[in-house]
Parts: sequence; structure tokens; C-alpha cells
Amino acid sequence: MTIVRNVAREKLEQGHLSLGVGIRMTRTVEVAKAMAVAGFDWLFLDMEHGVMSLEACAQIAVAALDAGIAPIARVPNGQYAIATRALDNGALGIVMPHVDTAAEAREVVEKLKYPPIGHRSVGGWGPHYQLGKLTTGDAVKALNAANLTVVMLETPTAIANADEIAAVPGVDVLLIGSNDLCAEMGIPGDFGNDRLADAYGKMIAACGRHDKFPGMAGIYNEAIMPRYIEMGARFILSGQDGSFMMAGAQSRTGFLRKALGK
Repeated sequence: MTIVRNVAREKLEQGHLSLGVGIRMTRTVEVAKAMAVAGFDWLFLDMEHGVMSLEACAQIAVAALDAGIAPIARVPNGQYAIATRALDNGALGIVMPHVDTAAEAREVVEKLKYPPIGHRSVGGWGPHYQLGKLTTGDAVKALNAANLTVVMLETPTAIANADEIAAVPGVDVLLIGSNDLCAEMGIPGDFGNDRLADAYGKMIAACGRHDKFPGMAGIYNEAIMPRYIEMGARFILSGQDGSFMMAGAQSRTGFLRKALGK
């Protein structure tokens, strides 16, 4: 029996799409259950660009554990004190943005995985209370096995180093940040550009060679998303809470104004 379940990792290991939803505007714990019912596999708790606090992240993460959806937190680049505290208090993975080299990827693993893979401090099990039944050694193994360590590739340099990054033991997912990568390549917002497709091809091939999972973020156009999924992307940031709310709200106001002619 799995001691700590991470449905996002399970979907990846089964060869299925692992679908995530960005949580940036939402602050209440109900979002975890709501997004699980909506069919998502993981929450992308955004502490890089949003104003979400560590405490809010932890509260939503605990709710997610009970809801059966994996809480995964994005932290600002290099902010390991935030990342490890998020993991200690419920998160089942960390997304580290702006990773350009294998050396940077190795640092991510060293900070976020327990020994013998990395050097993360053992500070108790937080909301993973079931781990209290295990020895420390077994509990550490369970969390290392459950947690997803995700590195974001967001520059041409990162894409050029994709093979070396994918080769780093302990890295689980290579996630292209399509907005930043396109901006860095001088094609901002041009998600259908063949240069971006070439970058995805290189990243996906690197993941295949080193048994890692390829991911896609920043592309929400339903006409374009299938292109990269068909190429092999599996860890998919599928949209954001704010965008979903706006789309639903605009659909309803548009319907009513059209129906009533006002």
C-alpha cells in the first residue's frame, strides 16, 4: 500500500496526462476539493507571480491531501527556505523556475530531496501524519518517492542544456515555461511558432533518454495545446483559476445581454 499518494505522479507513471490548474487568485481551502471534482490531478500553487503566502499555500495543500489532488508549489527562483517549508507542511512537489543548467538542477535536487538523493533537512512530517508509524528512514523514502521535483526551462540556454538537465538524478519533470521562453526567443506569445515546437522536441527527447516526464506550461489555446501533447508533453498546466473565472463570467453576462437585448 502506498503510504503517501501523489495522483499527479501516478498519472505520469501510468503514461497518462497529468493535468494541473494554476491557483493564484484563490485563497480558501475549498478550491482543492473543487478542482479535484473538476477533474484536475494537481494544483499549481503560485508563490512566484502571485501574492499567495506560505501559510495560504500550506492550508490549501493540507486540504488537497484529503481531496485527493496533489498540491505542488511554485516558489521564486532559489527560494529554498520557502520551498522546503512548503514541502514540510503539505506540498507534494516544488516547481523551481528559471533553471538553465545541470548545475542549477543539481542544486534543486540537493535542497529538495532527502538523503541519499539530496540533503534536505528532516524536520518532522507535518500533515503527513501517517508517516509517524514508520521509521525515519522509511518515511524519508516514502516522501522522496511521492514528491515531484519540477524544473522550469524558460530560456534558449535551458533548452540547449535540456539533455544535461534531464540527466540529473532526482529531477522528475522538465517543464517548459512557454511565455518566458517565447519572450526570450523574440517571439512573445507566438505559441504556434516552429521554433517553440523545436524547443519542445528537444526537451521531450531529452526526457525520453533519461526517463523523465516532459511538461507544458503557459499555453492555453485549445487549438495549439494538442500539438505539444501529441509530441509527448504529459505534465500539463491546463489553465489558471482567474482565467477560468473570467471565461465563465463573460460567458454568462454575454448570454444574458444577448438574450435580453440589453
